[in-house]
Amino acid sequence: MSVSGKTFTIIARSGGPLSGIANVPGDKSVSHRALILGAMSVGETRITGLLGGEDVLATARAMASLGAEVASHGDNAWSVHGVGVGGFSEPDHVIDCGNAGTGVRLLMGAVATHDMSVTFTGDRSLASRPMGRVTEPLSLFGARAIGRRGGKLPMTLAGARDPVPVRYTTPVASAQVKSAILLAGLNAPGETVVIEREATRDHTERMLTGFGAQVTTEVTPEGRVITLTGRPDLVPQTIAVPRDPSSAAFPICAALIVPGSDVLVPGIALNPTRAGLLDTLEEMGADLTREAVRDEGGEPVADIRARYSPDLRGVHVPEARAASMIDEYPILSVVAACATGITDMPGTAELRVKESDRIATMAEGLRAAGVAVEDGPDWWRVTGCGPGGVAGGATVATRLDHRIAMSFLILGLAAKAPVAVDDGRPIATSFPIFVELMRSLGADLSLEDA
Repeated sequence: MSVSGKTFTIIARSGGPLSGIANVPGDKSVSHRALILGAMSVGETRITGLLGGEDVLATARAMASLGAEVASHGDNAWSVHGVGVGGFSEPDHVIDCGNAGTGVRLLMGAVATHDMSVTFTGDRSLASRPMGRVTEPLSLFGARAIGRRGGKLPMTLAGARDPVPVRYTTPVASAQVKSAILLAGLNAPGETVVIEREATRDHTERMLTGFGAQVTTEVTPEGRVITLTGRPDLVPQTIAVPRDPSSAAFPICAALIVPGSDVLVPGIALNPTRAGLLDTLEEMGADLTREAVRDEGGEPVADIRARYSPDLRGVHVPEARAASMIDEYPILSVVAACATGITDMPGTAELRVKESDRIATMAEGLRAAGVAVEDGPDWWRVTGCGPGGVAGGATVATRLDHRIAMSFLILGLAAKAPVAVDDGRPIATSFPIFVELMRSLGADLSLEDA
């Protein structure tokens, strides 16, 4: 399902402090993978805490199209009756992934080693994003992709009739590419090997192991070598999806830059391959504490308390950290705008091929709000205005990007003049309760017809 419905503007204004408990939705990355691996096991997988955003719902519909029985039981509880590895059936219609870049790339991997053809499409934003980084390694299994010029959706993927195992070194740090290859490797004989020079989020490896696949990870001079033994019998699981650290970033960062704020965000996944933002914020001088640290479903989890931090300072974000916080750079740039000094963010070329060119879109909006930004092909730099120093007074184009929309609304809560986003619809793809949750903390957010 694409971003749909009538366009509406959201305006954020500064006001009193934010306080309370922010129960953010389930982790999007884990939700996608739980549905897909549940569909590739034999028997019933039960999932609680599944993200109810449009991206994940599109993956649920895709699993049903491929032959699995997928049912919602209310309150974010779902069940998936899987068809086993190699058991997908050819769908009788096009699979619409809406705005879900993760969803479509993982789905391509899951079907690439099945002897059938599947056509994928998406909304205007997704149709502008390159798929070649996934279809190239999938072709090594024997799959063939036919899409628009530039390797873009709509695209038909003809799965391999006689798949062969693959050994592939990822040219860019991408958990989506790695995961697509591993999912394809499930229905290939022998061992499929992925080598990544920089560690990316490892939810796929963790969950594959939980479902009974044989996966090993070795750190070598080449990088992280992940080896999957193909054709396993996956065993259905009961999965409790942790809360999404990428969604948690918005109330956490809002509390840091709105005077007097004190916000608790419980049950956040602290997978080390996703913790780059918290490490960076702490280096900037953020008042953050990790409470009730525990393990849930094989993932480290904690409650995060964030308090107003008037002494935030700009930092150099190590390039090696980019993969662990790639989705959080837009909201980090908002914090950087409210800090003192310069925040450098190198090694971020991946941001240019997300739902929008996030470097260009954030730079344009920040400049309109009175913040100095420099950028290049794979880097950008924000010069902070200090606490309370952002002018605001801008209306920002979201370009169908949910993280752009939410980031600028957080900026508006700390700016001198209101900040508006031209289209609030994309927020529903990952954080459908964003406005409601932020208002419950005291945020001044108003909706108007565009």
